[in-house]
Amino acid sequence: MIFKLKCQIIFTMHLLFMKGLAIQTVTISFYKFSSVSSRLWALSQMARARLYLPKIAGLSFYKLFGAGSGQGFTMNVNPLSNSGIYAILAVWDSEKTATEALLTEKVFQRYKRHAKRNWNIFLTPTSVRGIWSGHNPFNSQIAKKTGYVVALTRATIKPNLIFKFWRKVPDIQKVIGNDQNVIFKIGLGEIPFRNQVTFSIWPDEEMMNNFARANGPHAAAIKAVRKEAWFSEELYARFEIIKQNGSWEGNKLQLIGNKE
Repeated sequence: MIFKLKCQIIFTMHLLFMKGLAIQTVTISFYKFSSVSSRLWALSQMARARLYLPKIAGLSFYKLFGAGSGQGFTMNVNPLSNSGIYAILAVWDSEKTATEALLTEKVFQRYKRHAKRNWNIFLTPTSVRGIWSGHNPFNSQIAKKTGYVVALTRATIKPNLIFKFWRKVPDIQKVIGNDQNVIFKIGLGEIPFRNQVTFSIWPDEEMMNNFARANGPHAAAIKAVRKEAWFSEELYARFEIIKQNGSWEGNKLQLIGNKE
């Protein structure tokens, strides 16, 4: 009896130890839809996919997004004339869980089947500040600083400041669009006009910081945000890329490689 109890204790400690070794992995999956029927299907999934995602083992947090036209940050929410880009961000208990889920879970298979193009990026959080839907979903790890840096910002804009925020967007988009260092950038909407996300990939931390600190529309917007308290909730996170698979438009993306 004592021996059996000792074995159970050792087994439990082993499971806890292995759980501690598992490093949280974040994925963001981009999908491009072209036909009218596929675009309408993707729009419907903004509601329907929420029925399936919470049931996936190892998934602790998820968000669904749509994008406007151009680089994503526009007020065009018409699913037939906007970019046709949708995305799913998911937080997993390990890279293994994330890899298997994106390959085998039916909700991701359906997205891939309807989409013209799909790109999955696997990420490790390296820094995070703020909250998202009331809490911080990311567990930061020590940055290896071995390559590309991903920046994600998410904010809930106060209703009385929505129009002031959107008046700033075109100038900011122009600046980041003209920056030759940014590899990939897109604006995403969790809730149209109010809950907004920016996602960008940079060659390294220095280049990303240079853009963030440079004088211009972006710096002016940050000062206005702080001074006038535009956001009721905000989160700023950085990640390192573990791997990626799939494809996307733009030659710059080939710089990252295509690792399974």
